[in-house]
Amino acid sequence: MALARSRSSASSAAGFSLVEVLIATLLLAMALTTLAQLFALSTQSNIGARNTTFSALLAQQKLEELRALTWGFDTQGLPVSDTTTNTAASPETPTGGTGLAPSPSGTLGGGANPPDGTVFVRRWSVEPLPSNPNNTLVLQVLVFRNKERGNADNGAGRVLPDEARLVTVKTRKAQ
Repeated sequence: MALARSRSSASSAAGFSLVEVLIATLLLAMALTTLAQLFALSTQSNIGARNTTFSALLAQQKLEELRALTWGFDTQGLPVSDTTTNTAASPETPTGGTGLAPSPSGTLGGGANPPDGTVFVRRWSVEPLPSNPNNTLVLQVLVFRNKERGNADNGAGRVLPDEARLVTVKTRKAQ
């Protein structure tokens, strides 16, 4: 008789029903789908942050190259300007370029098409400050990925998410 009792109590606690298993499976599938989307979003964010950081570093490097060019006064007080250094070459060469000569309009956003395989494009402009054109320059550097930029290519002044635009002023100083 004791054996019969244990069998009847065992059948009343048989385990999960099919409905409970299906609900648990559905909840697990939804959680895994949400987690997969989160991983994809974090991967895209990391790639965007890497591109933005790399753009900022390239822009800073070019800005430092431009700031290092001679723009001052000689020992007699006459203005000295580096207008021959080729800043488009890497490393820079002392001749064959425009140095700190004023850039043509539209240089910052446009320009020639980059070579095939180019990932990042650097554009820069050198413009005299309107209030002090003989002694102060405005240096701008824009770095962007080599892709379609929409209206930003038309000089709209818009910076896209993975781009960097740095602007500084360089004033003549006595040497």
